Amino acid sequence: MLPYLEKESLAAFFLGISSGFPFAMIAATLTTRLAQSGIDKSTITAFTLAFLVYNLKPLWAWVVDGVHIPILGRLGQRVSWMLLAGTAVIAAIINLALVDPAQSIAATATAAVLVGLAGATFDIVIDAYRIETLQPYQLGVGSGMSQYGWRIGSAGAASLALVVAARYGWSAAYIACAGLALPAMITAFVLGEPKRRRVPVARKGFAEIWASIIGPFVEFFQRRGALLVILFILLHKIGDTLGQLVLRLLLDDLGYSNDEIALYDVGVGFWAYLIGIFVGGVLYAKMGMKRSVLLSLILMGVSNASYAALAAAGHSGIGLALTQGFENFASGIGGVVIVAYFSALCDLRFTAAQYALISAATSIVGRVLTGTTAGALVESMGYVNFYLLTTVAALPGILLFWWMMRAGLVDSAIGTAGSVGEGDARADAG
Repeated sequence: MLPYLEKESLAAFFLGISSGFPFAMIAATLTTRLAQSGIDKSTITAFTLAFLVYNLKPLWAWVVDGVHIPILGRLGQRVSWMLLAGTAVIAAIINLALVDPAQSIAATATAAVLVGLAGATFDIVIDAYRIETLQPYQLGVGSGMSQYGWRIGSAGAASLALVVAARYGWSAAYIACAGLALPAMITAFVLGEPKRRRVPVARKGFAEIWASIIGPFVEFFQRRGALLVILFILLHKIGDTLGQLVLRLLLDDLGYSNDEIALYDVGVGFWAYLIGIFVGGVLYAKMGMKRSVLLSLILMGVSNASYAALAAAGHSGIGLALTQGFENFASGIGGVVIVAYFSALCDLRFTAAQYALISAATSIVGRVLTGTTAGALVESMGYVNFYLLTTVAALPGILLFWWMMRAGLVDSAIGTAGSVGEGDARADAG
């Protein structure tokens, strides 16, 4: 337990809390608010466009790396941006709290996009601060603590909003949730500027500014194996994404009641995920980054096959509990070791820009694979064959990473975030 109690790991936990809640404010929470305001379903679903801001964050992440904030910047580049971005999130959420969807849906949509913009910027700063604060040997445990915080922040914000809204209205609910930006802001203020931060070359004229924009990407793609790393990032979640898109359809067609879904899917799955996060941190420390990532990819692939078994077996409470427990356990492990791997890929001079690129790339394929596409596949081949297909879809990512390990490309593409400081992410065991 000692690694989880180190100040850097605890900092990652509090950073995760603040990272998770802005997304929740424009996800299920806003959907519930709009529905209770009498907004039609087609308009409500259009609000998902606010999420796209998170995929565009590489476009301005370089600003967080290189632009110095006057006066506030004396506290340090990361600390000043954490305070500024956190304040922007609080202001954006209060703004969303004060608009009335029934009176102006356009104003509500604008407010939601502003929350997405501020939240994505906050994410950029939080990820950079987390990576630069953690030593290489702490990346696994720190990523796990960050995942714990993210889950608590997002679930806590959603629950707090519903409880407060039922008693005092939605405006009060959103204002109450805005305070969840404070854990990251206070953490940065107390710990100060990360010691591992590296300062990029100073910017003066237009040419230097342009170089600062493309510099993080040029540096990354000059590494041996960089293109294959990006290909892996794009491919590794395809099977899991497809499978989760139609999960609730599967459960409905198998005849599970809402109570059964709440107990086995949400209840068992939630605790299995938390256990998986803890185990992921242990595996990273005991097996090293490469072998723990490969193991997590295999486990997530097998979890897709377990849904094929559930679909073939039919309605079964024990079957659903085992399937959801295993899937969330595997996802918890993957969420730790894969995030740690992606963190280790960053150059400490361009942490914000490079991790923004990586995190955006991990979800872009999921945005392209729509529910309509997955639904059409289910209708044409049935659930059993569909989930066997998702298992096959996981194989390219597994095989690619295995081959990259054998060829030494995983090690050659690691950035200074994974090699500078105490420990080395490329080592086989911690």
